[in-house]
Amino acid sequence: MKTYRYYDLVMVAFVTILICANLIGPAKIAQVDWPLVGTLTFGAGVLFFPLSYVFGDILTEVYGYSRARRVIWAGFAGLAFAAFMASVVVALPPAPFWKHQAAYEVAFGTAWRIAAASMFAYFCGEFVNSYVLARMKILTAGRWLWTRTIGSTIFGEAVDSALFYPLAFYGAGIIPDDKLPTVMLAQFLTKVGVEVVFTPLTYRIVAFLKRAENEDYYDRATNFNPFALKAEPRN
Repeated sequence: MKTYRYYDLVMVAFVTILICANLIGPAKIAQVDWPLVGTLTFGAGVLFFPLSYVFGDILTEVYGYSRARRVIWAGFAGLAFAAFMASVVVALPPAPFWKHQAAYEVAFGTAWRIAAASMFAYFCGEFVNSYVLARMKILTAGRWLWTRTIGSTIFGEAVDSALFYPLAFYGAGIIPDDKLPTVMLAQFLTKVGVEVVFTPLTYRIVAFLKRAENEDYYDRATNFNPFALKAEPRN
């Protein structure tokens, strides 16, 4: 198997962004008034998640689905470990002189339902994103990168948002049930919008990595089973 110069760095960036999205983002629901658009209500994690899809696109475009699959699993393991350790730390008895337990629980005490919904939605959304991009690359013969990055994000983010919010919040009383569709739509549009805005940067990073790695993988005979962790040979 070929050794890549930057694959590990892209993996680290992907996993770091993903863990930040789940540790920093879920505790806050933001509301912003936009000109022409109106009021948008969204979870603060939306600032991070689109970046993970950008890196997911770069991984699949340059290194192929099977290597992106390994990174997705690494991200899933990182999420699971962070969620477990956060629950352990929150559950530790606070010292009598430490008066910030309640605030700490709000920031890091993500309920098991939200953590499970987040990991499940991430798992499904990222694999849909990677699969769609890999298949579109074959269909377009490697042309029109923007169609793949934006198109795969539309599918991946749609799956992610459609799964996460109902599983995490429906009937829980955290977000009113009648507001869930609004929050979901705002999340989806914002994430896809970020992908569009980052398209020029994605082009630059992809071009750099393809030259530096001497790689431009086409998933013509790839096993797309998300549970098969073996990397495909270089084509």
